[in-house]
Amino acid sequence: MGQRTPLFAEHQRLGARIVPFGGWDMPLHYGSQLEEHHAVRQHSGMFDVSHMRILDLAGSEAQAFLRHLLANDVAKLKTPGKALYSCMLRDDGGVLDDLIVYYRGPDRYRIVVNAATAEKDLAWMRTQLSAFSAELQPRSDLAMIAVQGPEARANTLPLLDPALREAAGALKPFFAAESGDWFVGRTGYTGEDGFEVMLPADQAPAFWQALHEAGVRPCGLGARDTLRLEAGMNLYGQDMDETVSPLESGLNWTVAWEPEDRPFIGRAALEAQRKAGGLRRFVGLLLLDRGVLRSHQKVFQGEQEMGEITSGGFSPSLQRSIALARVDARIGETCEVEVRGKLLRARVVKPPFVRQGKACISLD
Repeated sequence: MGQRTPLFAEHQRLGARIVPFGGWDMPLHYGSQLEEHHAVRQHSGMFDVSHMRILDLAGSEAQAFLRHLLANDVAKLKTPGKALYSCMLRDDGGVLDDLIVYYRGPDRYRIVVNAATAEKDLAWMRTQLSAFSAELQPRSDLAMIAVQGPEARANTLPLLDPALREAAGALKPFFAAESGDWFVGRTGYTGEDGFEVMLPADQAPAFWQALHEAGVRPCGLGARDTLRLEAGMNLYGQDMDETVSPLESGLNWTVAWEPEDRPFIGRAALEAQRKAGGLRRFVGLLLLDRGVLRSHQKVFQGEQEMGEITSGGFSPSLQRSIALARVDARIGETCEVEVRGKLLRARVVKPPFVRQGKACISLD
């Protein structure tokens, strides 16, 4: 038996199929993964993401610590509530985790890391923190619910207290507002608009029930994965890990090279990789033949192996099979993928595949 979130009883009550994930017992779906996917693209859906680790950082050298720890630069954050996506790297440039940092003030930040890497992340952060005047506090007292879809904000706002409702209603994407222990970010992992709500764990079941009564559909890990794949969003452990750098994971944009004198962990390794050249590309694939693309399938061009798929599956929105792949930079506009001993034709595209309910690529 794995760890259970404060919403576990709600998942059981709603008939969820429970599966192990990152050491937690989590809902895979509540009857139909496909219907849950379409609910998020067309209306609104909610996900229990309380298994993700929320960390609060505070202290006079909190900013200096994060500028050392992360490949992206938190010095860019000037407005309270502004969020930043970044990778946390090893000295050799491998990705320890990807995470979101929220700026709460000159000496205060909130960090959200992945569930499966949480203990590793926390140990790494504490080791690096020893040289800085700041404290890191895990917030196990908080739960987290993601509400996503074109109707997500309209369904959520009436359920917030008046002060938070007004602030959350005015949020721009990738900003957050807070009131007491409630923290609402206009962020997500689906390619749709919505909120990620952090709140006291003992208040989470009532809020989940209120969202359900407001017409928000409960969704599980299955729909969350097809939605993020369509949105071209990386999954740690599949699309990147400690063996690859962000430069080969489609995450170049998350590395802040300026100012040149900021010595973040992994910088020297990334600069050496960039100088050496020959980096692999991170691309999208659209299958042209019948079949399903899956992770670790090999990608070819003629007889030459070009790389492999990191994430793949059937896109409910496009009714086609899609994938993310790490391949030789010389790959052309088309390729073949080895599926069950057969080479199937695919087109190389630039992710995302679907955002805001609309196709971002041509299906012709």
